[in-house]
Amino acid sequence: MAVVKNIDTMERGKERLGVALVGLGEYATGQLMPALKETKNCFLAGLVSGDPRKLDQYNNEFGLTDDCLYSYENFDSIAENGRIDIVYIVLPNSLHAEYSIRAMKAGKHVICEKPMAMNVAECEQIIETVRETGMRFSMGYRLHFDPFNQEMMRLGRSEKYGQVRNLTLLDSMEIGEKDQWRLDPARSGGGPLVNNGIYCIQAAIYITGKLPAAVDARFTPKTDPEKFRGVEEGITWTMYFGDNVVADCESSYSKNQNLMRAEAESGWFELDPAYEYEGLKGRTSEGEMQCRPVNQQALQMDDFALCVVTGKESRVPAEMGLRDMKIIAAVYESAEKRAKVDLYLADFAIPGEGG
Repeated sequence: MAVVKNIDTMERGKERLGVALVGLGEYATGQLMPALKETKNCFLAGLVSGDPRKLDQYNNEFGLTDDCLYSYENFDSIAENGRIDIVYIVLPNSLHAEYSIRAMKAGKHVICEKPMAMNVAECEQIIETVRETGMRFSMGYRLHFDPFNQEMMRLGRSEKYGQVRNLTLLDSMEIGEKDQWRLDPARSGGGPLVNNGIYCIQAAIYITGKLPAAVDARFTPKTDPEKFRGVEEGITWTMYFGDNVVADCESSYSKNQNLMRAEAESGWFELDPAYEYEGLKGRTSEGEMQCRPVNQQALQMDDFALCVVTGKESRVPAEMGLRDMKIIAAVYESAEKRAKVDLYLADFAIPGEGG
């Protein structure tokens, strides 16, 4: 496939960038579409789906023209659409790498939902395509734009209550019916660890401002072996950061958990719920957090559009997605071996992110 070279957005004279959503599942239609009605730097400019009925439904709602509607078969012709600048990949995990790469080769910048891909090798292929095409790539890590999570970052890295000693990070959900792609390892690449636990990994790093040196994990017993025959039902793991700093984490598809708690030398701070789209609540050992709720997805997409226009670096770049996939792989390796696994992540330190 021929690589379409990037055309500088400022030269086009655009004030707002067009975003095409690839995949029209619950997250795209329930969160990203409403967010794109609130964005200032970007707008909904295209839809990609294998379901013509969905294309018709949302086309009518947003008033898109037919030439901004694509199937997966004609996706590559998106290269000819100058109204679309950014492609947001909202597909099952097994398709993240393929469509990220195809979008960049079609001359489009990419936001990709977590996890970045199915494995480390696919993440590296995406990063190589970023280098080859000159396109920009950002992870869909919305919590970096949420004021409650930003306050957890600030309190931890500024050592407001002294050095953080222990983190408790729990993110679990009742998965529901068994016939869904998240329970199919060929499409998901894993269970609750890749779907929910990745938020725990993220939080441990952005609160401490450190990279983990080792992990020690265990799978929890399966209460429904048939339903969870392909993926773990639950997993617990500890991340070791040196200086006796540890993060105790759990993610499960048969519990409801939503806690982010940090205990420091002279106080504590927490979010409960911590990882939701809205309704987050924070407390510290001194009282309630006073944070203004926002539309996380709108701020996330606006920030990336600004990165494309100005050339500034994304705070959630491709390298962060690769880093997290390396940690996920180590957690799975540790659980399978029932032994601690060392991590070597010095190459993934990100300026301003502490890892």
